[in-house]
Amino acid sequence: MKVISAVLLVAVVWSQEWKSALSDSIIHIGAIFDEAARKDDEVFRLAVADLNLNNEILETEKITISVEFVDGNNPFQAVQEACELMNRGILALVSSIGCMSAGSLQTLADAMHIPHLFIQRSTAGTPRSACPQTGRLPGTDDYTLMVRPPVYLNEVIMQVVSEYSWQKFILFYDSDFDIRGIEDFLDRTSQQGMDVSLQKVESNINMMITSLFRTMRVEELHRYRDTLRRAVLFMSPATAKAFITEVVETNLVAFDCHWILINEEISDYDLQELVMKSIGRLTLVRQTFPMPQNATQRCVKHNHRINNSLCDPKNPKSQQLEITNRYIYDTVLLLANTFHRKLEDRKWHSMASLSCIRKNSKPWQGGKSMLDTVKKFGVSGLTSFLEFTDNGTNPNIFFEILGTNYGEDRGRGVSRLATWDPVHGLNGTLTDRKLENNMRGVVLRVVTVLEEPFVMVSENVLGKPKKYQGYSIDVLDALSNYLGFKYEIYVAPDHKYGSLQPDGQWNGLMGELVFKRADVGLSALTITPERESVVDFTTRYMDYSVGVLLRKAERTVDMFACLAPFDLSLWACIAGTVLLIGILVYLLNWLNPPRLPMGSVSSTTLYNSMWFVYGSFVQQGGEVPYTTLATRMMMGFWWMFALIVISSYTANLAAFLTITRIENSIQSLQDLSKQTELPYGTVLDSAVYDQVRSKAMNPFERDPMYSQMWRMINRTGGGENNVEESKEGIRKVKYGRFGFVWDAAVLEYVANNDEDCSFYTVSNTAPDRGYGIAMQHGSPYRDIFSQRILELQQNGDMDILKLKWWPKDSPCDLYGSVQTRQRGSALDIHSFAGVFCVLAAGVVLSCLIAMVESWWSRRKGSRVPSKEDDKEIDLEHLHRRVNSLCTEDESPHKQFSTSSVDLTPLDMDALPAARQALEQISDFRNTHITTTTFIPEQIQTLSRSLSAKAAAGFSAGFGGGGGVLQDHRTGGVGPFRQRAPNGGFFRSPIKTMSSIPYQPTGPGPNFGYGNDPDRGTSI
Repeated sequence: MKVISAVLLVAVVWSQEWKSALSDSIIHIGAIFDEAARKDDEVFRLAVADLNLNNEILETEKITISVEFVDGNNPFQAVQEACELMNRGILALVSSIGCMSAGSLQTLADAMHIPHLFIQRSTAGTPRSACPQTGRLPGTDDYTLMVRPPVYLNEVIMQVVSEYSWQKFILFYDSDFDIRGIEDFLDRTSQQGMDVSLQKVESNINMMITSLFRTMRVEELHRYRDTLRRAVLFMSPATAKAFITEVVETNLVAFDCHWILINEEISDYDLQELVMKSIGRLTLVRQTFPMPQNATQRCVKHNHRINNSLCDPKNPKSQQLEITNRYIYDTVLLLANTFHRKLEDRKWHSMASLSCIRKNSKPWQGGKSMLDTVKKFGVSGLTSFLEFTDNGTNPNIFFEILGTNYGEDRGRGVSRLATWDPVHGLNGTLTDRKLENNMRGVVLRVVTVLEEPFVMVSENVLGKPKKYQGYSIDVLDALSNYLGFKYEIYVAPDHKYGSLQPDGQWNGLMGELVFKRADVGLSALTITPERESVVDFTTRYMDYSVGVLLRKAERTVDMFACLAPFDLSLWACIAGTVLLIGILVYLLNWLNPPRLPMGSVSSTTLYNSMWFVYGSFVQQGGEVPYTTLATRMMMGFWWMFALIVISSYTANLAAFLTITRIENSIQSLQDLSKQTELPYGTVLDSAVYDQVRSKAMNPFERDPMYSQMWRMINRTGGGENNVEESKEGIRKVKYGRFGFVWDAAVLEYVANNDEDCSFYTVSNTAPDRGYGIAMQHGSPYRDIFSQRILELQQNGDMDILKLKWWPKDSPCDLYGSVQTRQRGSALDIHSFAGVFCVLAAGVVLSCLIAMVESWWSRRKGSRVPSKEDDKEIDLEHLHRRVNSLCTEDESPHKQFSTSSVDLTPLDMDALPAARQALEQISDFRNTHITTTTFIPEQIQTLSRSLSAKAAAGFSAGFGGGGGVLQDHRTGGVGPFRQRAPNGGFFRSPIKTMSSIPYQPTGPGPNFGYGNDPDRGTSI
């Protein structure tokens, strides 16, 4: 009970104070605001406070207010609150609500004769639409005054679009916008033949964009992107920022787009954010209020000073003012001036409280006079000048058209392009400013494909952006330096140039441009009709032609390259000839034995004949002196034959070690198409692939050469001979039998920079296409890029850039099909590996033969001699030989050589080893045969050893047996062994036989041979 009593007491006290205040003040204003617009109430109270402090306007009177908040979409609530305010006794009603509730308030104000100053507020900041006309009884006055001017958005946007000469664009509007407000605009565009599309922007923008990608086919999506290049936005700043951000992030628009945003309620803060988020060109249309440049004049209006927080543009609170806030302040100022005039005229009609509920309630008698006073005068305030026409509208409205031009930075400031008002229309020009030579601040996104020498990675540091170099990069840098733009470059995700897929989508570099993910496409990109249908190309900056990369016929690294000058059959003939001539020489000497000189150790055996013929063939001489005419005649012709063969071999070997004589028959594309032994192909689904296919399949342009090439390239559906990328094709040419058909410029660079110079190229002489820079369809940069490229070509700068990557002084022969050595290059080990192998084989074979001979000698020496091993000595033959030697020894002029006497007629073999010789010598110690001869130098050691065992100064060796011989100067004799029945000698028993004394025929000169250690006696 105590609590209830306290509440009642407070209510009574408050009512008494309210009645006292009301009785003290005769100026009472009521206000109804949308409950979502609390800032309107704040500005309203601030305006009342400023005027209550101004004694010049109301003198001693003060303004009292009553404020109610309603749901803008609830007319019944608005009428109910208005009736409550009228019951309190108000002189005017100020409302800031939507059109739906405003219509009900208008009817009530007309019935109660209460001046109603209506400030139209749009829902959620969307552009205004004209409120529908409210039905009024005939003869009644309209007590509602439209503080905000009529909606002129249709007229403004129509003139802007016409100034830009747009014929096709799309119009976006948000869900809170009343589309009936642009019916007149759509009718006028239709009459002028403009193609306008409408699309509603849902509240969930991300879902809306996702559904577009999911539901639209590729062709529809491409057309939709083209439509988005020109767009008009009827939406709130908040929705516009979200929408622009989403379409930019999804690459639905690019730098060549141009969008127009129209809304009266665009603050400076919203303006900067919109420009930051947008790309391309952005035009904004908003309402503006002309203000004096002087700060004092902006805040002082006649006899009233406006609060600095509202009139100073540098004040943050002033920057956040909405248009409705400005009109509310000026409305209060206008009412205050009206009350001031009514007080001066003393025509004040005080009013009692009105009741809206009673049927017999009469309207306010002073309402008409108050309404006329409000219409009669105007006031200067935050909205420039507020006044009303006879029909109760505010005629003063101004629009400013702000925007950016192509070539400015993202996040740039905006400039005023033109203004518009209902009286003068458009003041200024909106024609697109050409780029000319100013693209400073533009950042282009460039997509590329790595292709030597057009685009290559020059530096790839972990954590840093890749740096690129190449001919196309040099061209782009030249354009960038002249035009002032910057660029960001990246490689296409699939590393392909791109082609139209079966599902209608483009992949590779072309797909990045079609889907608006890149602004410029740059690489070894050729201009084709298919590509030009979806993107724009600049003028060609380099000619293009199709070529083929082939591997030069090179010298094969062979260990037996020394045998290469002669064919195998020729080598066989030479070997057979050596054997044949050796046999013939032996036979000729066998038929007519030559007379050998005294002291010669050579013989005319088959082995020696073969050795002599081989030695003369390799120009190393021989050991057997042939004296017969037939043999000399044959050897003469043989030496001539050997001279010719060796000279030819030497000359041909030098040629084989310096140059390969194998010639390649492919010298043109026609040669390539005619042959089928060498497979060739290109990159699958590339421009070259499409060009060969089109020229081979087109009935109006069918070329036999391309038809044959297409049959090879398209073998097994194109999968056999074609590759996925150009690098793979180059590798196949280098390490296999393959011909790679590709851009001639790329192939020339590859052949020119190969370390081994193992490539050569064949191409068409007449280029039929060119390399160009690709851009998005409708890009504003195409013309300026093409113009600058033409200037670079005319100035010769393009040729200088080209010589950097295709120099004239190439180290490799790009068009020769034979690989040659450079002058003065040394021969490598591979060229003589076979010679060393032959020498090594000879050394190994000689060692093996030496081991076999040593083994055989030891085996033969270890055997016990048998009867059959004794050699027979023909006494008669021996007697004749000894007499012949003695006769020659007595010749006073005889000069003996240091060679030993050939005892071949005695059927004696070559000298055996030293140990065997000692054993054989002991068998002839008892013979009486003595003679003198000379010992060769190679057995001096043997002679000395034998002299120690036998007589001093004597040594001898026999093939089958021997005896100890005494020097004839000492007259020593020795017994012969017993003669065997077969003419030989027995080893035992030794019997005494008749001796054969040696008697000199006459005195001869003493040569002193006994003192020569190199001489001895042997039989």
